Amino acid sequence: MTIWEELASQHQPFLALAPMEDVTDVVFRAVVARAAKPNIFFTEFMNVNGFCHEQGRAQVARRLETSPTDTPIIAQIWGNEPEKFALTAVEIAKMGKFAGLDINMGCPDKAVVRSGGGSALILQPALAKEVISAAKQGGLPVSVKTRLGYSQTGEWRDWLNFLLQQNLTCLTVHLRTKKEMSKVAAHTELIPEIVKLRGEIAPQTKLMINGDIADARQGARLAEKYPGVDGVMIGRGVFLNPFCFEQKPQPHSRDELIGLLQFHLSEFDKHESKKFDPLKRFFKIYVNGFPGASSLRSELMQTKNTAEVRDIIDAWTKSSQKL
Repeated sequence: MTIWEELASQHQPFLALAPMEDVTDVVFRAVVARAAKPNIFFTEFMNVNGFCHEQGRAQVARRLETSPTDTPIIAQIWGNEPEKFALTAVEIAKMGKFAGLDINMGCPDKAVVRSGGGSALILQPALAKEVISAAKQGGLPVSVKTRLGYSQTGEWRDWLNFLLQQNLTCLTVHLRTKKEMSKVAAHTELIPEIVKLRGEIAPQTKLMINGDIADARQGARLAEKYPGVDGVMIGRGVFLNPFCFEQKPQPHSRDELIGLLQFHLSEFDKHESKKFDPLKRFFKIYVNGFPGASSLRSELMQTKNTAEVRDIIDAWTKSSQKL
């Protein structure tokens, strides 16, 4: 039984944290697991070219770092050279800590697309087929995350039809095209037809939906409305609510949010290789929605290390307790 079959048999729907570049690293996954754990995690996407390059491998491989809290976890990879997918798949399987391998065929980033990876593979189905076949050589269950098409929504049928013929264990569909980025609402109206197509071509392939799903409760409603959806993936929703994977949502206090930020800082300090400035993008997750949040956040954005962040939080907490 693959991890996807196991999840589908235990959860209706199963919940996944979306792989987000420079966001869902080992540190933030630990935070999400502490707040409210999804049923499955993904690593940030890792470039197979870099992984197969002897000099750059150590740097790239850091994206495969995991912790005891972020299991089960899927390794997500991207690129456009089948032979490097094969080599990477074998090496990842040897690590023994990943439940599967996911191929990114949906990233709309300009640099990724120019290099022939991500959503660029939507335009090259023959190459996409070679990439999928190569990834299977590692022996791990292979899944794909993609979009409806490259330029037009109407491309979805031919593209998903093709992918469903590749004997994937799971197919995640972000309900927008590459061109649409996240500028329009997700095309949920297409879900019934996508479910129907999956049932006709590959009923064994689990179907996960991504796009504009804010929390577990909304995901459950979506799966109830569209029978046949096995899982839902939450991405940007975690920035609005770090507790978004709670099965029964409840209010969370300012102190809980600040406590979660302090935990994030502690996890960050365990990884000395992490650059500090990218950490600032997370402050709005915890410092938001309470009196004084805006001024506190502005102050935190001027910090240069986690010690300064802690000093400001400690001073602010003592001050607010006097009010």
